[in-house]
Parts: sequence; C-alpha cells; structure tokens
Amino acid sequence: MARHLLVPLALLAVTPVFAADITLTARSRGEKGETTAQKTVDPAKCAVVICDMWDDHWCKAAATRCDALAKKAGPIIDACRAAGMTIIHCPSDTMDFYKGTAARVRASSVERVRPPKEKDLPSPPLPIDDSDGGCDDAEPAKPHKAWTRQHAAIKIDDKTDYVTDSGAEVFSILADRKRTTVLVLGVHTNMCVLNRTFAIKQLRKWDIDCLLVRDLTDAMYNPNKSPFVSHDEGTTAVVKYIERHWCPSVESGQLPKK
Repeated sequence: MARHLLVPLALLAVTPVFAADITLTARSRGEKGETTAQKTVDPAKCAVVICDMWDDHWCKAAATRCDALAKKAGPIIDACRAAGMTIIHCPSDTMDFYKGTAARVRASSVERVRPPKEKDLPSPPLPIDDSDGGCDDAEPAKPHKAWTRQHAAIKIDDKTDYVTDSGAEVFSILADRKRTTVLVLGVHTNMCVLNRTFAIKQLRKWDIDCLLVRDLTDAMYNPNKSPFVSHDEGTTAVVKYIERHWCPSVESGQLPKK
C-alpha cells in the first residue's frame, strides 16, 4: 500500500467546491518592452506558494514591509483557497515550529514524485546590487535568524493546506494534486522568491508554469547601492527582471475575492 494512504483521514487534503475559471492579465517583458496577455486558469489546477512570509526579520524595515504584505495577502489567500487552489506555505527554517501540525504532516506524507530533468536556463545578473544584504535600516543589524514561524496574518488551514520548505516536497504536492500553474508571492523578490528550492527559478527549471504576484512581494534592497534608486524602485526593477527572464507577473486584484 502506498505510504500516503496510511495517513489518517483528518490529514488528507479536502477537495473544496471549485470556482469557475479566472482570467488573469499576465505581464511579461521582451526585447520590445512590456507585453500583456490574457491567461485563463482553472483554480482546480492552481497552487499558491507563499515564500518566507515570516513573523520577523533581522532587518526591521524589511519586517515592517512584510507585516503589511502579510495583512494584505491573508484575505486573498483565503479567497484562493475557497476557490479551490492548493495553498502551500513555505516559511523556510521554521519547520520545527510546525512539527506535528496537520499541514506539516500532510506535506511530509505526500508520496514522493521524482522531478523531471532540470532545464538548463540562463540566469542573468540582477538589476540591483544586494551584496550588502539589502537592508535599508539606518543602522542595519548583523544578519541572523530572527523568525520562528510564518506571519500570523496568513491563515494555515488544517484541513487543506501544506507547510514545507522543501522543493522536493513542493514538487510532489503539485504532482499529487495535479496542479500545473503556481502563483508565487512573498519575500524577498531578489533572493528567496527567486532562489529557494521551491521558488521561481527551480520551478521553471522543472518546466512548471509560474506567475509572480507582483504587488505581494518586496525586495531586499538598500538605496545606497547601485542603481541608487528608492527601495520601491529597486523592487520594481527586480519584478521587471523576473518578467523578462523567468515568468510573467499578475496583480493580486485579479485573483479570487471573498
């Protein structure tokens, strides 16, 4: 008997009543600049990956912005779940906090599926210099693990959601739930959102269709570093970089609403 069939029924993902298809305006960039295309997606084939939306951060300005993003994202994630999307919470380095919880056990109990051979994709340099860690505090602290869990404003549903920080587990969840489109949101756009084992670069190397939710992300960027623009402009530059080299983006206002 497959291992995932031995999981108690209370830990298995519950399939909600699916909503109708939704049409998103996906924004990309090419040699001729910005382009948009209408993309129709079936919520029953979508997952939402929430990247490193922690309860705290060693950079206090980053923590403040993440707090605001989490409070904005919470109701949107609830609506996506209600529409039938699979919600995968990925707060890296906090799995001890979630040990034994239904969402963590559900993720670790999914039968493993071997990912395909990775595509060899180019990775051009970022448009911003984040070599100093990207903190824009007046007096930045030394980087350290300030987080213990995901931000409390983002609900984890014990009956349907998954908690993991493993790319292998995320791929297996997507395969198990037959999810072919992944909406990625969270922090930080130039670091974790691109480079975690469950995030955009790796998903694209596995040829998984991704969409960045561009107004639910933030960069780690210090305006005292190149290209010497405001923090918000630095984040926008990274979003444009992702749109050109990795995947299109959408706005959260296009997603299901409660």
